Amino acid sequence: MLRVTACTNQKGGVGKTTTVVNLAAYLALSGITTLVIDLDPQGNATSGLGIDRRILDRSIYDVLIDRVPIGDVTIRTQLEGLDVVPSSLSLSGAEIELVGVAARERRLAASLSEFDGAYDRVLIDCPPSLGLLTVNALTAADGVLIPIQTEYYALEGLSQLVNTIRMVRAGLNPRLEIEGVVLTMYDGRTNLSAQVAAEVRRHMNGTVYDTVVPRSVRLSEAPSHGLPIALYDPTSRGAQAYGQLAVEVMSRG
Repeated sequence: MLRVTACTNQKGGVGKTTTVVNLAAYLALSGITTLVIDLDPQGNATSGLGIDRRILDRSIYDVLIDRVPIGDVTIRTQLEGLDVVPSSLSLSGAEIELVGVAARERRLAASLSEFDGAYDRVLIDCPPSLGLLTVNALTAADGVLIPIQTEYYALEGLSQLVNTIRMVRAGLNPRLEIEGVVLTMYDGRTNLSAQVAAEVRRHMNGTVYDTVVPRSVRLSEAPSHGLPIALYDPTSRGAQAYGQLAVEVMSRG
């Protein structure tokens, strides 16, 4: 059965898109047909998977606003078993355009119901905010994946995100759960990273994955080549981490 995961954190620069792109790649490499939905107007997941959004006719914007079938805008990536629904610059206006629309929070969920056995997993890359696009993702999702950087203020805003998840569960999507928390940008040379990791594990009690994603130049370089780390440098520390994370994610169902 299709499982939908929304990857979200209203803080920017926490490794959200990096996690979506690379986790999706390793899931696909494991034989799990995977779809990435780029719900962030910045479109970094789209370009990170080798798609030039400047030449696209349609995107997730057309799905949400004009009810274009989501299958019509889905694009294959260089990795077999991994497809993407791209973002576009027009998506930045979608929040305002959706305000007066009936059942506006359920637009994405309704479009995903079109898929009938085409994918095993869907990963949604949310924008760094808790607006209507993110609420659409949470309403469509079975679980939430929260990347948290192991740096100062890591837990800042987390209670707001947890409250939003709780509200969506109560009013729109009772099946929504926190699927897991992934620690990113870990620097083993500093005490700070270890302290923050311990604090997050204590605060998020049992939901934090064992795998920790290190700071990695190769992870930073891969998007500029339009490749997930599995194809760009599969022997790097970042690649190994996301490979291990995929195993953990699969083991949790």
